[in-house]
Amino acid sequence: MEQNDSLIPWITRRDLLAQSARGAALMSVAPYLGHAQALLARDIPAPRVRDSFDFGWKFLLGDAPGAEAPNFADAAWRDVDLPHDWSIEGAFDKDAPSSGNGAYLPTGIGWYRKSFRLAEADRDKVVQLEFDGVYQNSEVWINGKYLGLRPFGYVPFCYELTPWLSAGGENVIAVRVDNSKQTNCRWYSGSGIYRHTWLLTTNQLRIAYWGTCVTTPQVSAESSVVEVKTMVVNGRNTPAHCTLTTEILDKAGRVVQLRESSQAIAAGSNFEFVQRIGVDKPSLWSPAHPDLYTVRSIVQDGSRAVDVYDTSMGIREALFEANRGFLLNGEHIKLNGVCLHQEAGSVGSAVPERMWERRLELLREMGCNAIRTSHNPYAAEFLDLCDRMGFLVMNEAFDEWRHAKGQMKNGYNIYFDEWHERDLLNFIHRDRNHPSVVLWSAGNEVPDQFAPEGAETLRALNHIFHREDPTRLVTVGCDHVYSEPPNENARPEFLAGLDVVGYNYVDRWLDRAEKYYSIDREAFPARRVIGTESEGMGGVRGDYSRLFPHSEPEGARTWNRMGENLDVELLWQFVSTYDYVAGDFMWTGIDYLGEASWPAKGSSAGVIDTCGFKKDGFYFYQSQWTEAPMVHLFPHWNWKGKEGQFIPVTCYTNCDTAELFLNGRSVGVKGYRFPRYGMEGHYGNLGARSRAARTTSDLHLTWDVPYEPGTLKAVGTKDGKIAATMEISTTGDAARIHLVADRSSLIADRRDVVHVAVEITDGQGRLVPAAISPVSFEIEGEGRLIGVDNGDPRSHEGFKAKQRSAFNGLCLAIVQSTAKAGTIIIRASSQTLESDALTILSKA
Repeated sequence: MEQNDSLIPWITRRDLLAQSARGAALMSVAPYLGHAQALLARDIPAPRVRDSFDFGWKFLLGDAPGAEAPNFADAAWRDVDLPHDWSIEGAFDKDAPSSGNGAYLPTGIGWYRKSFRLAEADRDKVVQLEFDGVYQNSEVWINGKYLGLRPFGYVPFCYELTPWLSAGGENVIAVRVDNSKQTNCRWYSGSGIYRHTWLLTTNQLRIAYWGTCVTTPQVSAESSVVEVKTMVVNGRNTPAHCTLTTEILDKAGRVVQLRESSQAIAAGSNFEFVQRIGVDKPSLWSPAHPDLYTVRSIVQDGSRAVDVYDTSMGIREALFEANRGFLLNGEHIKLNGVCLHQEAGSVGSAVPERMWERRLELLREMGCNAIRTSHNPYAAEFLDLCDRMGFLVMNEAFDEWRHAKGQMKNGYNIYFDEWHERDLLNFIHRDRNHPSVVLWSAGNEVPDQFAPEGAETLRALNHIFHREDPTRLVTVGCDHVYSEPPNENARPEFLAGLDVVGYNYVDRWLDRAEKYYSIDREAFPARRVIGTESEGMGGVRGDYSRLFPHSEPEGARTWNRMGENLDVELLWQFVSTYDYVAGDFMWTGIDYLGEASWPAKGSSAGVIDTCGFKKDGFYFYQSQWTEAPMVHLFPHWNWKGKEGQFIPVTCYTNCDTAELFLNGRSVGVKGYRFPRYGMEGHYGNLGARSRAARTTSDLHLTWDVPYEPGTLKAVGTKDGKIAATMEISTTGDAARIHLVADRSSLIADRRDVVHVAVEITDGQGRLVPAAISPVSFEIEGEGRLIGVDNGDPRSHEGFKAKQRSAFNGLCLAIVQSTAKAGTIIIRASSQTLESDALTILSKA
């Protein structure tokens, strides 16, 4: 296994030209550039080429015995591009074998085939096919030759194709994917080759797959040390005397330092180079300044460059301490985290990168700085985004070890003994160079935590983690740190084996609902602790049935009841007060499919729904995790028939006070204070802000307001000045469709997407909060509709249809570019509403 999918491990003609044009780098890379320029002059391919293998596949849903044969007739099969998830294309069925775990969607068996030609010039090269993830039980053939099986659907893997390729002739890849053994996951997994594929071509003398390990053993703003371990493979049948030049390039592409080492490598052998490189006045990576460097590894055979390999990295120091919690570059940072699942609503598990970028933008706007990849390895590009956008990642490997969870019949436990080490090695080797990854998680709520041999299993996993990456600590999300009989507690030796003890729902049992971590803090003062999973402020977006008892919709999981929200507030007060708690990851940042009970098809635990629309809980976290003044009011103010009834109006704000007005009349000024202002300087000095109105120690403000149509307005003040306002008004009937796109242009690459939000508005352009109008979509030009959604967990409309009913005033269309530049016209219509259209430019 050889190369880091998170890197840019190939050199193209454009890369060579750009490098040769950089004057600052010429001196340090002159030997390589001389060869590179010679390659360009003679039109010789670069030494390492990594091409996308995503396009031009054939697909069949169902089994097809004999489809591995090169001459198998597949002309009638469907044309698909990867990533591809066939489950999300199906209909919801209460009796589906996937059950609520898999969102009641179909699974089964599917086949993929692709033909390609290998250039004659690559006859003597090493050719490997990379899969970023296939769910699950994939089997792969090249020209009828069986390459292997991979059960785990979340781990990246690759196969060498070289011995069975026909240079200059036709080659056929066949992949059988078997997701028929249900249930095998506690949430929606998707089915198929749902992540990217790559064809990697290298010379026989090359850097190994995932062959660089970059660490920063010394970090300071004045001077840091970067250690680079590089595994070089000599696949020739003769010895090689090679030179490895390792350069460190800053974000502008300038070479800031380099090292050169030489070594004779025997035929068919490997050698690991270890180089330490000092960097003066480095730009340290952090959430506020996610500055990245590139480690460029150049392998030369004499004067000829035979491999060039880029590794993205950041210079940073991440520490977990028993007393101070989490420190990044010596600075205390609270991990304001969310747990996520890897699918993205209407596109299932085949998620375009832009969709994750948009979701991370929303989480950053909320003030989130940390992500837990619950409960499996994610796609490589997700971690790339976290590196670039400055998120701290708890990177999780497994949901099961040796012991099964009751929710699944065919979970990972049946593969664990045979496959866990190989799966873990791929996971660690691919992700260990990401500066965003600050903590490994070996598992989530594994029953092994209270099994007699559980501590030994943990020790074996820890050994692999620490051997392959000695720089990061390991945790497990433990939901049985403490419980009451007949439930079992996690064994003391298991908890003692964790570098950082992860607490899932620390406040579940007895007095821990008030004391949280303090009991274990007194008993185990040297224990490093983190909240790996805690209840969040989810709920069905726009559903305020909790205001009126006994009106909750059937199957709804309304997580937004105020009593539960108070629990979230109290836990956050504790976590934010005590430094020794490294942080907390609430469940969840975004709604997800699966883990549901019919008629719901997914969980509404998120503070953002499956469309990316914000819920009220979003603004609670924003009020606690951000500094820019904000106020948010809810519920909506359309309560026809409730005139005179008291409606509880809630405000989330980070202002000192908020005053509520109804139709211009003040309903009162309120304010909360957390943390309290203690005296400073001299006796009695509490500062000017302490004199602001203080009406509650909760982290929200409420007024009971007799309903009358009109406008509610909240005015937030800081330091006695108006800092933020928000209005909500009673609207008229639904009259219009209003389209809002998250961007005005796309890249014409068959991958890029635009999110088009549909707002149902009244005649004055105000969102009608309970509108459920059906909306039809029409796409013209160089785009295609790949998903529709509305965020309703109980909706059974198909994600791949050309229409969608609005839910509480909103729905969404996802439109993807084609390979051709041009315009994309998106039209939305409904029988009783004024339609709307917008134009998106797709650029080459």
